[in-house]
Amino acid sequence: MNARRKTSVFMASAMTAALLLAAGCQKKVAPPPPPPPPPPPPAPTASLSASPTSIQSGQSATLTWSTANASSISIEGVGYVSASGTQSVSPTTTTTYHLIARGDGGSADATATVTVTAPPPPPPPPPPPAMTEAMFEQNVKPVFYAFDSYKISSDAQQTLTDSVAFLQSHADLKVLVAGYCDERGSEEYNLALGQKRADAAKDDLVKAGIDASRLRTISYGKEKPFCTEHKESCWQQNRRAQFSLDQ
Repeated sequence: MNARRKTSVFMASAMTAALLLAAGCQKKVAPPPPPPPPPPPPAPTASLSASPTSIQSGQSATLTWSTANASSISIEGVGYVSASGTQSVSPTTTTTYHLIARGDGGSADATATVTVTAPPPPPPPPPPPAMTEAMFEQNVKPVFYAFDSYKISSDAQQTLTDSVAFLQSHADLKVLVAGYCDERGSEEYNLALGQKRADAAKDDLVKAGIDASRLRTISYGKEKPFCTEHKESCWQQNRRAQFSLDQ
């Protein structure tokens, strides 16, 4: 090999060695780090309220709700609902409404209670007009007796029947049954006869359905005559059982 060729080979070898040496001295570059993991999905939020919170049976309340980060929202007793809204409800008993919001980040819930109370009782009816003695006497007429008798006649029986109808429709009334006689006979005899007349009238009222506890009897005999003339037409007015309000 001639000298020129040797020189060329030598220079090529030297250059290759220099390149290899330079390559070995270069610093290696690290690969780039991997990207960070994505953040977790946000957790759902939920709120639920009722207005008013207390109602009477038959009334309504309004539910109001709001949610975020949820894809499925439902309210027990209502069903699936939108992310926010309102709904009228009319529970018949006290009810707690439960809202559940679900999403990729989990679930959240909220509750609202509507208390149901019974309606107040209706006001009592107005009291009937006060019964006066005049009103009573217009509807409960006296019954009359024959001389020396305490048996109610057939004519007087209809009067007693009309009186019973009135007393049955006014069950709160208490009645004084007073027996009277005409002027003939002794005071003692007429007191006894007047009592028999009062008792007979009371017995007929009781048989017709009037509670005996509502009736009280008394005899005035001939002490308080309704007519003072000394003749039969007057005496007939005094032979009676008279009814009045008993306080």
